[in-house]
Amino acid sequence: MVKQFSDKTLDRPNSDPLLSKRLWGLVVLVVLIMGLLGFTIGYLDQPSPYLREVLALEGDRIQGHAIFQMNCAGCHGLEAKGKVGPSLQGVSEHKSKRRLVEQVISGKTPPMPQFQPSPQVMADLLSYLESL
Repeated sequence: MVKQFSDKTLDRPNSDPLLSKRLWGLVVLVVLIMGLLGFTIGYLDQPSPYLREVLALEGDRIQGHAIFQMNCAGCHGLEAKGKVGPSLQGVSEHKSKRRLVEQVISGKTPPMPQFQPSPQVMADLLSYLESL
């Protein structure tokens, strides 16, 4: 036996049009906030122009080694095995290129100084660090 529904059966006697509008408003607000947060997080996560330039260049490992000897070996050791600063052997296995560049230029891990070489010098140094 098939039960028939009338229009009255589908009516919702307890539905409140104001509540429905509020719920839709809340849904729209949540979607807008999520979209704005997604845009902001995506925007903040964008690499800086300096970082983009460094990553676009091909570094020279030999030149990078010379740069390391002049600027980094005093703390990280001649063979990058650590001294005052930590060993950098295998550093590219657990840090991305982006994180390596940010580590070098930030100065946020004392006693390491803030150091922002030209993009080519940084690309050379990065090439050397990746070879360790």
